[in-house]
Amino acid sequence: MSKNKKDSKGFEGKILRLFQSNNKKLYNFKQVSSILEIKDTQGKNNIIKTLNDLFISKRIFKESEGRYGFIEDNKFYEEGIIEITSSGNGYLLMSGKDIFISKKNINKALNNDTVKVYVFKRPDRKDNISGEVVEIIKRSKHEYVGIIKKQKDFGFVLTRGPKMYTDIFISSKEMKKAEDGQKVVVKLTEWPERAQSPFGEIIEVLGKPGDIDVEMHAILYDYGLPYNFPKEIIESADKIERKILNEEIKKRRDFRNVLTFTIDPITAKDFDDAISFKEIGEDKFEIGIHIADVSYFVKENTKIDDEAYKRATSVYLVDRVVPMLPEILSNNLCSLRPNEEKYTFSAVFEMDNKGKIYSEWFGRTVIKSDNRFSYEEIQQVIETGKPYISKTISLVKQEYYISNSTFKAVLELNNIAKELRNKRLELGALSFDRVEVGFNLNEKNEPESIKLKESKESNKLVEEFMLLANKKVAGFINKKRPVKPFIYRVHDEPDIEKIKNLKNLVNTFGYKLETANKDLTKSLNNLLLNIKGKPEQNMIDTLTLRCMSKAVYTTNNIGHYGLAFESYSHFTSPIRRYPDVLTHRLLQQYLDGEKAFNKDALEDACVHSSYREQLATKAERDSIKYMQIKYMEDKIGSDFNGIISGVTDRGIYVEINENKCEGMISVKSIENDQYFYDQTKHQLEGYASGKVYKLGDPIEVTVKKADLVNRHLDFSIKIKH
Repeated sequence: MSKNKKDSKGFEGKILRLFQSNNKKLYNFKQVSSILEIKDTQGKNNIIKTLNDLFISKRIFKESEGRYGFIEDNKFYEEGIIEITSSGNGYLLMSGKDIFISKKNINKALNNDTVKVYVFKRPDRKDNISGEVVEIIKRSKHEYVGIIKKQKDFGFVLTRGPKMYTDIFISSKEMKKAEDGQKVVVKLTEWPERAQSPFGEIIEVLGKPGDIDVEMHAILYDYGLPYNFPKEIIESADKIERKILNEEIKKRRDFRNVLTFTIDPITAKDFDDAISFKEIGEDKFEIGIHIADVSYFVKENTKIDDEAYKRATSVYLVDRVVPMLPEILSNNLCSLRPNEEKYTFSAVFEMDNKGKIYSEWFGRTVIKSDNRFSYEEIQQVIETGKPYISKTISLVKQEYYISNSTFKAVLELNNIAKELRNKRLELGALSFDRVEVGFNLNEKNEPESIKLKESKESNKLVEEFMLLANKKVAGFINKKRPVKPFIYRVHDEPDIEKIKNLKNLVNTFGYKLETANKDLTKSLNNLLLNIKGKPEQNMIDTLTLRCMSKAVYTTNNIGHYGLAFESYSHFTSPIRRYPDVLTHRLLQQYLDGEKAFNKDALEDACVHSSYREQLATKAERDSIKYMQIKYMEDKIGSDFNGIISGVTDRGIYVEINENKCEGMISVKSIENDQYFYDQTKHQLEGYASGKVYKLGDPIEVTVKKADLVNRHLDFSIKIKH
């Protein structure tokens, strides 16, 4: 393409924006040249040519005397969310093919803004639709976290990152609010037409970059997640009646004399589920899944309910929990603590030792938990087959024996859980046994060591009964006629193109994957089983998960692919998930025969809750990433064995085997050759040597840099002497 053609195309977007923002005015080429400050002859000629091209393509009209005006034609425009990539370019996210927007055509839009885009309708660009932002309809956020850098009479808050291509200008007045180098929260106030950077005001000083408390607060701010409760919410919570009332107990099914206990992580402070167990015949049992009755305390249209809806979920960072409900509710009134009478909402089943269900019952109850156990304690009982808890794992810091009735209940529940799990897998449920990263923190919340957590039988025992309750509640409502609006947790089928790519990848490791629909889940489970314990497990697990659709809340029940359930809900965690609170309200309303909820309002709640959940998940991942880098901070120069977990044109991502910390080897730092990126093979290849670095290869690395502020680890390839 000639330079002149490039120049004329460069004017197209600018001229269209001019006409669109002044759509009632007419301009001739001289006026356009003047407004765009084009003074040279070549530039003016390009403007004349561009005006003619736009007229021919019917995007502007022409009146007498060579004056032009804007044609409002919606077929040339699309509205949606723009996603900014690390390269600075963007994409308008569409249900079909996304629209590419080059960095020069982003026009001050920021990541996740809602924008209007002019789409270039060119016959030669069918396979690569591109466009230009012509209007920012709504900013996705106005508050950003960054580090203030002061100049003499002004400053900037450095906010640049993978999704943020600009810093924010700070006036001399605003600079007085913070010291140079501090991490601050800045509010974007305006972006003048001719300014390269937006202007902002400092609304909070977080503190010194790299400090754990500062960085955790920064993560929450990055995703617009609250940290403290407003004063009026705390005051409202303090006024809630705390006594268990006899008149309320009389309305409920009483389980206070039935063996009941909770099983949770050692660090848990809120216990929102308990299990009761009673023998009712030979190899036949009554098993209750009892869930904190949050909806009893949190009434509709109250301040606490509004705040819980707004938050939608608790957020679990490595060193803290940001709860959905105030502490008086989450850790006290609604927490199923041992030896305390508690209001609950329950799913109760009569079952045999093979997991066959003979009857089911749903409703409000009252319980009194006999014991609080940790997963580690119950795991020891299961593994040893003895009712003994050793001092090393005991919650009470001393050895003890559990009662014979509790011991028998644990073993029977574990056997039934295995039966339920096997049945799910036979029906096509996926079995992810991912290794999760955890940390042992010191008194300053600094990571002393990294622990890799696996799901064991005690975890699966609780999981299966929670899944059962969620499934049965959803199925109970789904069968009602006329149809009742309800909140389902759904999981669509995986993206077949991504599955095909996964197949090609795992083939390089010697694994097989059948992609036909009828064989897919079985083949995926075989793959997940075969990689267990292998160095490539975490990487293939992650890539497999990326093939899956996201699980979301909706009133439209399409089933849950990953669990192989026709109907599924979230009923079992109302302390930390707002959809569970709604599920309780809906279930009680339908049990009482009251009229149905408004479906549109429920769907709005589903969309909101799904979005907030995704934000919380991202924040949790960021906190893990930060702690991993903090842990590696004193290991500069140390060598580790790892596996190549990603390859791009910029370099190689490596995951360390022993602690799952991931860092990057820049392609520029690989010595003795130049490397090109082969996207189809997920590999870098040396031009001269032919040396290949591909996804899944084992590799030895040296830790080069641990950047806490930007949350980035730099590795180099270990030099062998």
